[in-house]
Amino acid sequence: MPMPAPQGENDVRLRRVLPGELRPPHWPDGFAMRTFQATDAPVLHDLLELVFDDGMNGPFDQWWSRLAGDSEFDPELCFLVFDRDGRLAGAALSWTSGFLKDLAVHPDCRGRGIAEALLWHVFATFAARGASHVDLKTNLFANAAAVRLYRRLGMVEVDWEG
Repeated sequence: MPMPAPQGENDVRLRRVLPGELRPPHWPDGFAMRTFQATDAPVLHDLLELVFDDGMNGPFDQWWSRLAGDSEFDPELCFLVFDRDGRLAGAALSWTSGFLKDLAVHPDCRGRGIAEALLWHVFATFAARGASHVDLKTNLFANAAAVRLYRRLGMVEVDWEG
């Protein structure tokens, strides 16, 4: 899958070279991770709509049809974190090409290490698959807190072309 083109002057492509130093994910108490199941689609859509609030996903039926039909979608590369009550607290949706498409943590669950644990899990998963790197697209200013996390975990800015 080609890397999405920058949409704004502050959009960047970040990369984590693999394997590098990989730490096991530390899931906060009361939270557990598992891979995506088709029955999770509505709650994943709801989380992405809440977190990104940009209307890019569209209505559920259109979003799910696009996602499920995309050749880069693999449910085994979509990691979901649930709290002890079964509510979706966070998600990392990756394409098979080693691109982290979406990383989302519910606003009520931020600051607990869920995003960091998801990132370590994504890195380890792709390293185990023999990938040389994981990329993502973000905005330096609109997503400044996430950029700090990405950089702390070894992600560096690379050219859009790779």
